[in-house]
Amino acid sequence: MTMRSPRPAAAGALPPAPSPAGHRGITVRTGALAALAALALTACTGQTRYAPIPPLELERPPATTGHALHRLVGDGAPGAASLITRDGFPAPRFSTAGVADLRSGRKMGPLDHFRAGSLTKTLVATVILQLVAEGKLTLHDTAAAHLPPDVPATGEGDRSDLRKVTIRQLLDHTSGLFNYTADSRLSKQLYGKGFGAHRYDSHTPAELLRIALSHPPVAAPGTRYAYSNTNYLVLGLVIKAVTGHPYATEIRRRILFPAGLDHTTFPGTDPALPEPHGRAYSRIGDRRVDTTSLDPSRAGAAGEMVTTLGDLNRFFSALLGGKFLAPRQMAQIRNEKGTGGTYGLGLYATELPCGVTVWGHSGDINGSFAQTAGTADGHHLVSYRVNTDALPDPAHATAVLTAEFCASQGLSDGSGPERP
Repeated sequence: MTMRSPRPAAAGALPPAPSPAGHRGITVRTGALAALAALALTACTGQTRYAPIPPLELERPPATTGHALHRLVGDGAPGAASLITRDGFPAPRFSTAGVADLRSGRKMGPLDHFRAGSLTKTLVATVILQLVAEGKLTLHDTAAAHLPPDVPATGEGDRSDLRKVTIRQLLDHTSGLFNYTADSRLSKQLYGKGFGAHRYDSHTPAELLRIALSHPPVAAPGTRYAYSNTNYLVLGLVIKAVTGHPYATEIRRRILFPAGLDHTTFPGTDPALPEPHGRAYSRIGDRRVDTTSLDPSRAGAAGEMVTTLGDLNRFFSALLGGKFLAPRQMAQIRNEKGTGGTYGLGLYATELPCGVTVWGHSGDINGSFAQTAGTADGHHLVSYRVNTDALPDPAHATAVLTAEFCASQGLSDGSGPERP
């Protein structure tokens, strides 16, 4: 869940996941295959020959993001971590700076779970587009046509009206619906001084939608881009109405299980993070507050997902590689025409200062910011996270991406040498 547009302004250089465990297995298997190849050669020639085993460093992508992570920590984030996966390298590159826990000094680990905020939206959008491909709805259908019977479709005086909003407009944030997390009363409870007293409050999607519909729209449907968590709250309800199952159940069935995303969860109202995990920190007034534990129903389909860096890379690799969507739907999820090149249908492109364009999403929720981006084919990915929700400088949001993708193209990012 994010209070702002997820597309940050491109910046100069500056952002896991049980994947390292899986990749260690790959490294071991690679060594085993080399040994088998050597034995086979011996059997064929009668001479003992040993296949060269490359150093471990050559099995991981280059260390490109360290200085960017250190910059994030130097500018106020308690800790930062990134995970790079890239074709040609059998093992991922995990890098970290700062700490996961300010009290213990524990470092972030590659298997740590964290709240991913609006990265949830890309998985929700993927399921919606699968339903489109199956003929169970169309992008031109109204949202009201696919809502459960107990969910409101209009606000007081019909000022906000889901009968006039299409599925496409929900996906690309052109619905004009008021962002429910911007409601002044609710915002104080979610992020402000009322957080301590309300951190364990549970919210239903219908309740949060009523809050959004009580406000007039920010624009007429289809007229302009205006990022709103309400859009994906509604899409979660659409999935339930169309399939008969909660959106989280459909994501597990359609995405998590097929892709082996074993460390991604949709906790509902459970305030605890799975082990292992570090701490999450937010600034409330002039105090740094530990916000690790909270009821994530405040975010729902707009941002409740808990995951790891490795699972994020696996998901986006499969998505960008065309494993979840047919070509027509892949073209739709990337289509940013309705927003003037700002946002697709749950995915957006970021053009970096060196001219490289990458695809992905970002998200923040109390105490956590994360972003994933990759090449158009998903063959090269980086996911990063920090354990705070407010970056000191919006330009930092693309700095890790710049450090990784510009360096990989042999282009200078202007950030100076890599720090250890």
